[in-house]
Amino acid sequence: MKQRLLSLFRFVYLSLYLIVMVFPLYWIVITSLKPQKDIFSYPIKYWPTTFTLDNFINIFKISKFHIYIGNSFLIAISAALVVLVIAVLSAYVLARFTFRGHRQIMLAFFITQMLPGFIALAPLYLMMSQMNLLNHRIALVLMYTVGLIPFSTIMLRGFFQRIPGSLEEAAMIDGCSRWSALIRIIIPVMLPGIASTFIFAFVQNWNELFLAALFIDNDSLKTIPVAMNSFILKFDVDWGSMSAGVVLSIIPTILIFAFAQRFIVEGLTQGAEKG
Repeated sequence: MKQRLLSLFRFVYLSLYLIVMVFPLYWIVITSLKPQKDIFSYPIKYWPTTFTLDNFINIFKISKFHIYIGNSFLIAISAALVVLVIAVLSAYVLARFTFRGHRQIMLAFFITQMLPGFIALAPLYLMMSQMNLLNHRIALVLMYTVGLIPFSTIMLRGFFQRIPGSLEEAAMIDGCSRWSALIRIIIPVMLPGIASTFIFAFVQNWNELFLAALFIDNDSLKTIPVAMNSFILKFDVDWGSMSAGVVLSIIPTILIFAFAQRFIVEGLTQGAEKG
């Protein structure tokens, strides 16, 4: 009897938790499909009687949303790839070699994750201004890369430590250089971890707002999070267009997680085994 009550409690608790988590997403999707007159109707319609795609059409009419999507893809993927290359190499060195300053480097990486990012906005803006990189995509790629390298390195270091060094030693005995052993032997084994790191970096870059709003003022260079602010007017909010933009912006991340779910789960569980 006690076990049944416990199972019932878990079922009810998880069901309520799922509803609380899913309802905001449901409401955004429903709002994006409502006519403007139904968005503010009272009593509230939790399931509209009519559906329309006008909000999706409208965001492409009143803004350069296709350009914003392209900018977000270009910046997010570029920064994620650069982060991945640097993090793989730095994590390999930190996992396989012990040298003076090894502990200090790891401590510095951990400390950077504890500091709130907004405290660096002013000096970063000054630095980008002096380098004449304001209103350039490269500024965001650089900042995203620098910001994500510490955590990505820590994450990948756990994967490298899980792989026995005997694999590299056997490859080098067979004539491979250390670099060749890394590329041909270790990296293929680490694909789940590499995929997890890339997806993490991509999603972080895709959703980032503060740096993008700080460094980009040119409308043709804006990313999706910054462009969404244009739907917040002085005395009103265009909830229909904003909801449609949110729906379009989350589709890429949903697709990535759907296709790479196996790699993500496998990668996270493997990386957690040894750190």
